[in-house]
Amino acid sequence: MEAKGTLPKTMKALVAYSATDYRLETDYPVPACGPDDLLIRTEGCGICAGDLKCQHGAAMFWGDDTQPAWVKPPFIPGHEFIGKVVWAGENVSGYALGERIAVDQIAPCGACRFCKDGHYWMCQPHEIYGFFHDFCGGMAEYVRIPTGRSVIHRVPQDMPLEAALLIEPYACSKHCVDRADIGCEDVVVLSGAGTLGLGMVTYAKLRSPKKLIVLDMLDERLEKAREFGADLVWNPGKMDVVAAIQEITDGYGCDIYIEATGHPSSVVQGMQMIRKLGRFVEFSVFGAPTQLDWSIIGDRKELDVLGSHLSPYCFPYVIDHIADGTLKTRGVVSSVFSLDDWKTAFDRASGQYGDFKVAFRF
Repeated sequence: MEAKGTLPKTMKALVAYSATDYRLETDYPVPACGPDDLLIRTEGCGICAGDLKCQHGAAMFWGDDTQPAWVKPPFIPGHEFIGKVVWAGENVSGYALGERIAVDQIAPCGACRFCKDGHYWMCQPHEIYGFFHDFCGGMAEYVRIPTGRSVIHRVPQDMPLEAALLIEPYACSKHCVDRADIGCEDVVVLSGAGTLGLGMVTYAKLRSPKKLIVLDMLDERLEKAREFGADLVWNPGKMDVVAAIQEITDGYGCDIYIEATGHPSSVVQGMQMIRKLGRFVEFSVFGAPTQLDWSIIGDRKELDVLGSHLSPYCFPYVIDHIADGTLKTRGVVSSVFSLDDWKTAFDRASGQYGDFKVAFRF
C-alpha cells in the first residue's frame, strides 16, 4: 500500500544535533521507509518535561563525567505524537491510508530478557521515540514507524486533537496509579497537578480512594484538579500540608504518596507525611539530585518505594476512556503552536506561565 506520487521529499522538522544545537529545518529529508515501515503525517505532538530537560542539556540525556550519553543525534524530538498513515511498506498489512495511530514511546527490541518476559517497557537497549536517530519523533511533518519495533494503537477518527494529544501522557499516568495499587480505604496524596498529575487525578478517582488530596504550588492547577475529582486541594506554599495530613489521619499520615513534580522538596515532603508501612510512588524526571536521610524508608517507617516508568499496556484503556469521556481532558491542552514557534512553545511548556500541556499542531 503506497501513496504514490503524493509524498514530498523534504519536510519541516525540529532537529537536535547536540545539547546546544537544536535547529528548525524546512527542507529536512522525509524519512526513508522500508518494507516493514509505516509513514504517518503528523497531526500534533505534545511537549514533555523530558523534551525540555533534554533541550536544556541534562546529563541523563547527554551524559557527563559519571554517565554516558543516552541520546543518539541527530534526532527529531517528540514522543507524544499522533498522525495518519500515508504510506505502508510491502510487508505491512492491516493498516489503511488515512488511519489514525499513536505508538508507545518505547521501541522494544524484542530480544532482551525484559522484552521476552513481557516487560517490554524496560527493554535493555531502551530506544525511545524522539531521542534516537533511528526513532525520530513527532516534532516534524512525517514520522517513520518501524512496525517490528513499535507498539501501535489505533485512535478514533472523531477524537478531537486536543484529547488525542493526551493519550501518551495519560497512559503514563495510568501506569503510575496502577503501581500505587489504590484501595477504597486509602488516603492518597498526589503531589503535582500538571498534565501528568491531572491524568492521575481523573484515573485515580475511578479507583475510589477514601480521600484523594492533590498538592501544587499553583492555585489554578489545583482548581483543575478539583474539577477532575480531587477531594481536597492544598497549596504547600500557603499551608503546612504535612500537619494537615496528620490532622485528618489521626496522626498516622497518608497511606499512599505519588510524587509527580520532579522537585526534590516534594520527595522530602512525601517521606514526612506518609504513614508507617505506606507506599511511595516516584514518577518524575528530576533536574537535580534529591538529598534524603534514607533511614526513614527502612528503620523508621518500613516503606514500599516504587518507581513508575512509561506506559506499558495502558494505551488501549486510555484511548477507550478518553473517547467515552470517563477520563477528563477538558482544558488540559492549554496552548497549541506551529513548529515555527518552537522556542516560544518550549518556553511555555516550562509551566512558568501556568500552562498545562503545550503542543504543536501540523
